[in-house]
Formats: sequence, structure tokens, C-alpha cells
Amino acid sequence: MVIPALDEAGRIEAAIRSARCARPEPTLEPNSEPNPTAVIDPDVEVLVVDGGSRDDTVARARAAGAAVIESERGRARQLRAGVAAATGDAVLMLHADTRLPPGWKPAVEAALADAGVVAGAFALRFDEPGLGAVEWGARVRSQWWQLPYGDQALFARRSALEAVGGVPLAPVMEDVDLVEALRREGRIALLPLSVSTSGRRYLERGAVRVVLLHFLALMARACGVDRARIARWLGR
Repeated sequence: MVIPALDEAGRIEAAIRSARCARPEPTLEPNSEPNPTAVIDPDVEVLVVDGGSRDDTVARARAAGAAVIESERGRARQLRAGVAAATGDAVLMLHADTRLPPGWKPAVEAALADAGVVAGAFALRFDEPGLGAVEWGARVRSQWWQLPYGDQALFARRSALEAVGGVPLAPVMEDVDLVEALRREGRIALLPLSVSTSGRRYLERGAVRVVLLHFLALMARACGVDRARIARWLGR
């Protein structure tokens, strides 16, 4: 598990807790109290890759049970550093403002049990109401185009990541580059479970505007526009 982070003190602990709660919650006996530690999977390796946070992200990540490594700022660079440091045969890349569903690990393991599957992602659900159209668009994009984005918690076999040269070092849209490269190695599994993520970008800048910017960025990328220029359009 690799979580790139930058000034995410308010969200990083929830992301880490969701990553560590990898097993389904056991059935409780009548009148018994739930035990949050019962679903913690000690075999899940959680690496937070900090890009120079100026808040309490690092301290809170360590307190929540994650190992922390430092990297040059930039999501692609941070992901590459985390993937290189991770030890598992499969790597899941989780945004710091996103939470995995309880019992995510068996779902990932079941998907990768198919030898033809090299990678996968989850469905998308926002924490805030009013973004259902964006969620629907993510489902359509993922199912029809086989193009999940990074906020859907991409996971991949290490062998597949190595075959495509790892996470591309792009200033923006590295997730699109990575998914397209992985598709050439095998199938991308789309899990029915949903991650929960923050819709702050959509709410702050306007959902229609952000969706339109993303579409224009995809078109610009397809036309070979310089990626740094696209990053400036997107405010990255």
C-alpha cells in the first residue's frame, strides 16, 4: 500500500485506518460490542510517501501505524518512491483523501487470482452529496473505456508495474499513462466495492468546470500537448 501525501494532516489517519482494516468484520455475537481492532490486518504494509508536508501529516501517519518515507514533491515521483520501497507482490496506490471499504483485501486478492488480470480499481463514491453525476461518469469511463483514475485506488501486480517501467514520471495524468500501459499487459479488473473520496476539488471549482477541464486535458494529452502546460491548466 502506497499513499502519497502533501499537507494532508486532516485526512491521512482515516486513509491509513481504512488501509489497515483489510479483512471483513467478523460476525458479532448478540449484544456484543464491536471491536475495531478485530479487522486490522497486520500483514498489510502501509507506506506514506511525504512530499514535504508543512503540517502534522508525517506525525499523524506514524501514529496511525504507517511507515513514512520522504520524496521529492510530485505525485508521480512519490508513487515511484513508494512502489520501489514496498515489498509486496501487488501494490495498491491510495490517495491521502480517500478511504478503502472494509474487507478490500479479499476483493483485490480475488481479482488477482485470475492470471489474466494485471491491475484493477474500485468504484468511486464522494463524501459530499450532489456529485452523483460525476460518480456516474467515473463508472462509464471505467467500464466502457477501461480507464479508472488514481482516485479509484489503483492496484497492480509488481511484475506488471516492472514490465511497464513503473509509474510514469509525468507532472499530471500519470494515472492515465499507467493504466494505458498496464492494459497492454493484461486486463484491468473493476471491483464493485466503492472507495470514499473527498469531492473538495469539484465543490471548490465547480463540478461542471472540473469535469470539462479533465476532458480537455485528455484531449490535449492525445494531441501531444506538453504535459507541464496541461498541469498549469488544471492548476497543479
